[in-house]
Amino acid sequence: MNQHNETCSCHAEGVHGYNADDAKKERYLTRLKRIEGQVRGVHRMVSEDQYCIDIITQVSAVTSALENVSLALLEDHIEHCVTGAAAIDADEATAKLEEAMTAIRKLVKS
Repeated sequence: MNQHNETCSCHAEGVHGYNADDAKKERYLTRLKRIEGQVRGVHRMVSEDQYCIDIITQVSAVTSALENVSLALLEDHIEHCVTGAAAIDADEATAKLEEAMTAIRKLVKS
C-alpha cells in the first residue's frame, strides 16, 4: 500500500478533510466497521459453502460500499485540501488537483 504522509500547507500536520471534524471521522469509522462485518459475512458464506451467486451479490455490495467511502474521502479531500491549497498558492493548488485526478483515475479503473 502506497502511503503519503503529506500534509497540506493549509492546515496542521495530520489534519485532513476526513478528520478535521471528529464526528465526520467517527462516521467514516462506523462505515468501515460495517464493511468489515460484510467482509466477514462473505468469508462465512464461503466457509459454509453457500451458493456462489449469493456470495457474488455480497461481494458486489462490499465493493459498492468501499467505492462510496472512496468517493466521500475524495470529496473531503477536494473540499478541504484542494480548496485550502488554492487559497494559498497556485502551484500548491495544481499539485493537489493532480493528486485528486490520480485518485479519480484509480477509482474509475476499479
